[in-house]
Amino acid sequence: MKTGFLCHELYMWHDTRSAALFATAGLTVEPDEHIESPKSKRRFRSLLEVAGMLDIVESIRPEPATITDVTRFHSKAYVDGIKVMSDNNGGDAGELTPFGPGSYEIALLSAGGVIAAAEAVWDGKVKNAYALVRPPGHHAEAELGRGYCIFGNVAIAVMKLRAVHGAKRIAVVDWDVHHGNGTQSAFYSDDDVLTISLHQDRFYPQDSGAIDERGEGKGEGYNINVPLPPGSGVGAYEQAFKQIVQPALERFKPDIIFVSSGFDAGAVDPLGRMMIHSNGYRDLTKMLMESADKLCGGKLILAHEGGYAASHVPYCGLAVMEELSGTMTGLEDPLLKFMENIGQQELQPHQAAAINDAAVSASL
Repeated sequence: MKTGFLCHELYMWHDTRSAALFATAGLTVEPDEHIESPKSKRRFRSLLEVAGMLDIVESIRPEPATITDVTRFHSKAYVDGIKVMSDNNGGDAGELTPFGPGSYEIALLSAGGVIAAAEAVWDGKVKNAYALVRPPGHHAEAELGRGYCIFGNVAIAVMKLRAVHGAKRIAVVDWDVHHGNGTQSAFYSDDDVLTISLHQDRFYPQDSGAIDERGEGKGEGYNINVPLPPGSGVGAYEQAFKQIVQPALERFKPDIIFVSSGFDAGAVDPLGRMMIHSNGYRDLTKMLMESADKLCGGKLILAHEGGYAASHVPYCGLAVMEELSGTMTGLEDPLLKFMENIGQQELQPHQAAAINDAAVSASL
């Protein structure tokens, strides 16, 4: 079986308005391109074509998520409110989530894209899959859009697999540089969904993602946060995977593994302050594939989240796709050697201490 890949031109048409980074433009803030623009996503897909990867993968076509799909997580009032704003020239979904006309339909297509990719993996049509969708989803909460996310794409797809396709136990690993607060909130009381978020400590949202947020009720112990110090490189991430992520997956034994795949922990991202390079993402993908092969027949689905360095994201994405498909295209990352030689890429003592603290919390 091939690796699946999903994308759609409409994802690039989601309009996040003008801003300065993400500050709202106004009399004291000169308008500029919003940080969550199509650029890094479009260049990711373009590099796959240039590298020949699109000739190797199995193309998956997205369909819009239904209202039934979306309201397994979001309230009907929230969904209706997004539609009203979208039909009336746009608005803001809640917190730092501006959008223009038509974004309601595009957000449904984004959620539906993750569903379609997940169903293709679940049904055995592809061996694994990457859904390059936009807008992202892991910050969206049941009644609040946050951090550029309108609908909780991964949470919605997880809920559909359970409700319609018979999946029992599902794991979500989030390597975006920001905390996956929305996915955490969706399953905080659920012992059939394991959520693991590795993120820069107190970055966004600044009031979530601590190691003592472990779930509640029957879900206690099934939510794991690994807040890493700023400046963490590949050594810290690989250690966190070896010490926390892979053992947690082995204890949980999921039927399928989702990844919230943000590339904003990359070393030149304008928002993150981490130091991962493309080979680092390749290694993390390999480790997750090893876990998936051992635990759930290789069923692994990656859904795109953040990543704002248009120069770097495409090479991270290509490395992940090469690993997923088992194909080396021969196209080299021109930034890799520089990033590999940045000081303190190796695991540092203070990073090891933070990972140890998170590991102790995860094992309680």
